[in-house]
Amino acid sequence: MLIFPILYLEVRFIAKGIGLNESIKAQAVRLIDENGQQVGIVPTREAIEIARQKGLDLVEVSPNSDPPVCKILDYGRYRYELHKKEKEAKKKQKVIEVKEIRFGNFNINNHDLEVKLRHIEGFLSDGDKVKISLMLRGRAIAHSDLGIALLSNITNQLQDKCVVERSPQLDGKRLVMVLSPKSQRS
Repeated sequence: MLIFPILYLEVRFIAKGIGLNESIKAQAVRLIDENGQQVGIVPTREAIEIARQKGLDLVEVSPNSDPPVCKILDYGRYRYELHKKEKEAKKKQKVIEVKEIRFGNFNINNHDLEVKLRHIEGFLSDGDKVKISLMLRGRAIAHSDLGIALLSNITNQLQDKCVVERSPQLDGKRLVMVLSPKSQRS
């Protein structure tokens, strides 16, 4: 079971252009030893032999340079550190989601509007964007100005918490507006 992921990762790194031991195709490489000291330009076979004597692998660090730069190191540990760096980079990313609040029509009771506003405030405080869509059915399409008034009323009530990213626009039978949270710095 454990052999499969290791083989898969080795193939994946080789496919990315990172060579390992015999898969390095260059005649000569710029060699860096396990302590980070530059040895110089060495034939590839000799570099692989030096790495084997030390019980380590020869890994292509910079394959695009001329000659390629190779380092003597433990390939398993190198792979582990790369995986750890990728995971750490993913942790620091903030994924902004777009939440949607739908209104059936522009005739909405005050209490229902307050509930929807609380939901919108919660989404904005979490750092998510909010897409507000108002469905216009039947003759309501002729009165889209009432829908725009409702959406502007919402933005007026939330003006200290959000920024209008996309002003109310008619999109088929829907009136759509997008709000994004105000940045914490301002």
